[in-house]
Amino acid sequence: MPVEFILFAAVLAGVALFHRHTMQVAVGGAIAIALYKIALSPFKTGAGVAGFALHLQHEWVILVNLLLLLLGFALLADMFEKSAVPAALPKFLPDDWKGCFVLLVLVFVLSSFLDNIAAAMIGGAVAHTVFRGRVHIGYLAAIVAASNGGGAGSVVGDTTTTMMWIAGVTPLEVLEGFIGSSVALVLFGIPASLQQQRHSPIQKDADAAARIDLTRVGVVAFILVAAVVANITVNVRYKEISDLFPFLGVAVWLAIIVATPLRAPTWPLLRGAFRGSIFLLSLVLCASMMPVEHLPAASWPTALGLGFLSAVFDNIPLTALALKQGGYDWGFLAYAVGFGGSMLWFGSSAGVALSGMYPEARSVGLWLRHGWHIAVAYVAGFFVMLALIGFHPDTALKGSAAGSPGTPPPALAR
Repeated sequence: MPVEFILFAAVLAGVALFHRHTMQVAVGGAIAIALYKIALSPFKTGAGVAGFALHLQHEWVILVNLLLLLLGFALLADMFEKSAVPAALPKFLPDDWKGCFVLLVLVFVLSSFLDNIAAAMIGGAVAHTVFRGRVHIGYLAAIVAASNGGGAGSVVGDTTTTMMWIAGVTPLEVLEGFIGSSVALVLFGIPASLQQQRHSPIQKDADAAARIDLTRVGVVAFILVAAVVANITVNVRYKEISDLFPFLGVAVWLAIIVATPLRAPTWPLLRGAFRGSIFLLSLVLCASMMPVEHLPAASWPTALGLGFLSAVFDNIPLTALALKQGGYDWGFLAYAVGFGGSMLWFGSSAGVALSGMYPEARSVGLWLRHGWHIAVAYVAGFFVMLALIGFHPDTALKGSAAGSPGTPPPALAR
């Protein structure tokens, strides 16, 4: 086994065991892996410091995009909570566990056309209000799973599905991913909603003193529209330049700055969000330096396994490798790599972003103990897809259409 994998496994173990020091573990791990590769194991882009510099040149767009999105959507979630819309929502939500489930459905739907980070943060902001700040770990895991599941069947809902679309996979092929994620939503959503209702029941009545700030609502909508337009315009219409600059993150921040005279964001929040961002960027950098040249032969067991691997390994290079290899049923792959990261809190950018709002979520043990329904739902959703539509390998899309693992991915968040 390559030493890089042993070092990466040590980093992940450190994150699991020392959840109060996750940033230090991840940053230290990224430095250790980089130094080892510089000294003893060449990068795909070359050996030594020069090879590392070229590697960073390939990766900087995705890293900067993630940083800008995580920081920007932290401000957006706070802006949305202060708009008083979450305080008014209990008027429209059922008063028992079904209200908790409806909220997860809303996050799922939002994520089908928004960035999954934004959907998770909006869901977290609403949960903070309607559950009076007491949100169960299992329900936090469900919010992350709903945000990831909602993007699994949409070519504009997740980076990996957008990569497939750009490579030549049709939106209808990706749409099959919604079969698995919809089944999973029910299977994890109901237990998580019951957990939350027992832990802290949903607010039955809207806050009588709440007055919706329409200006703040407009600012939130403006930022989200800017993100969607940038996503579609750059990564679909002008995809040849999507890997040259972090257009999506810059678009979000331009929207925030333009809207600041109307409602200023809570700037001090950036300090905490920055720490969480550095953690995720360090893990993504670690994953990018792994010597993964190929995957096992394409099959439904391999696709199922990639979902579990996605919980600890960045799903962007996994998707790039799968596209290069070919032979997958792309609906199955979209579901696996899109939803699979929900099984651990650091398995997706949505989980890392939400843990910035709820630091108690940064525990692998608690996440697995109380979010057990996510893994069960993932496996069940996969096999429902297998039973209903079957695994149909696509051998036409392979090689040049997908680029190579060293090619920078589209300028989106994970």
